[in-house]
Amino acid sequence: MDKFDKSMGDLGRDIAAGAIDPVELTEYFLDRADAHPFGDRIYARLTPARARAEAEAARSRARNGTRRGPLDGVPVSWKDLFDTAGTATEAGSALLKDRIPDRDAQAVARGSAAGLVGLGKTHMSELAFSGLGLNPVTATPPCVNDHDAVSGGSSSGAAASVAFGLAPGAIGTDTGGSVRIPSAFNDLVGLKTTSGRLSLDGVVPLAAAFDTVGPLVKTVEDAALTFAVLDNSAAPDLREASLEGTRLLVMENVVFDDIRDAPRQGFEQAVEALARAGAQIDRGPIPCVTDAMDLSAILFTTEAYAEWRDVIEANPDLMFDRILERFRSGAAFNGADYVAGWKLLHRLRGEYLAATAQYDAVLVPTAPILPPDAARLMSDGDYYVTENLLSLRNTRVGNLMGLCAITLPTGVPSTGISLQMPPLQEARLLRLAAACEVALAG
Repeated sequence: MDKFDKSMGDLGRDIAAGAIDPVELTEYFLDRADAHPFGDRIYARLTPARARAEAEAARSRARNGTRRGPLDGVPVSWKDLFDTAGTATEAGSALLKDRIPDRDAQAVARGSAAGLVGLGKTHMSELAFSGLGLNPVTATPPCVNDHDAVSGGSSSGAAASVAFGLAPGAIGTDTGGSVRIPSAFNDLVGLKTTSGRLSLDGVVPLAAAFDTVGPLVKTVEDAALTFAVLDNSAAPDLREASLEGTRLLVMENVVFDDIRDAPRQGFEQAVEALARAGAQIDRGPIPCVTDAMDLSAILFTTEAYAEWRDVIEANPDLMFDRILERFRSGAAFNGADYVAGWKLLHRLRGEYLAATAQYDAVLVPTAPILPPDAARLMSDGDYYVTENLLSLRNTRVGNLMGLCAITLPTGVPSTGISLQMPPLQEARLLRLAAACEVALAG
């Protein structure tokens, strides 16, 4: 194995031990991204000057014993909706072409303060409004397991940058599944944080009530360490995590409808592995989720169109027509629909927490489909709509219910198993995920 082809945690330990130079590490990934045949489809733009300056500073700290944390000197990619001072941030849309912020998003600033090295900005679904990652306006990153397929969205380039070895880790966002779907499609770990837990300051919005920030990485440890950086907190203790005595609920309604064979197989194999490791597995429906799913169109599309209407309608011809159509569907609802929808959702969230209180986590297949073929998505409108809605359906449960969630690879390519917990329980979630990760690798 290449000495740089490691998890973020391992790279950080090697830097601390003097076995890896942050500058050499950064140059390695900049060179790989620049030379890779899919590099231009994964990165919207590299930021070599910034990366080298941050790496030089990390090298100096490593040499004089003043490292800022376990990831000081470790490179990452940033989804192209995080503002970066002096560097274009266009959110995958021609509507924002040449938009250059004058300051960093708070997440980027926290990353820099902790010593993360920013390699560049990754491609994404247009304005983050698709679970597929198909973007004919800018670029469509490929899936690591099928280069003719999409990588999942909207953090498409984020996942591809890690999966293809062009970054050790990536930072993305998740409004309806946009961290977890591409993570599952590319056999990565993806953490959806609780709404409001991590700052959205300087993040190009889609629907702020649901937007969240989270990492796409190789291991649960990497997710925990990156989360700690973004949260400005101590990393959760993952040592000696165990599944013994845990109670897990497989939610049986909604998430298995129209599921394809491979995602079901991967999920069921993973559940069996968790049971062998000592987890008690129960199965059953959570009825309030069925009711909540009916609110998706009202709540997501109404807010998204309200956020972007004036910009979109000034230049609608610049947009990918299927994304434009989805935004405009938000005009169908009025203020009374929206307020009533949120009132109902708050009640359903309470019902969900009550129904699942006796369990340590709820398990669902991360996505019910495999990565769809990119060419067919472009040529077949019905296929696009069906696959986009299915790609987002299972992950959307976590956003609607206001949960934190994490997806882990199952061992069946491009499939994931997701663990969901109540809001603000990221430390507990990551500890449980670490135990699951060991069980799935056994």
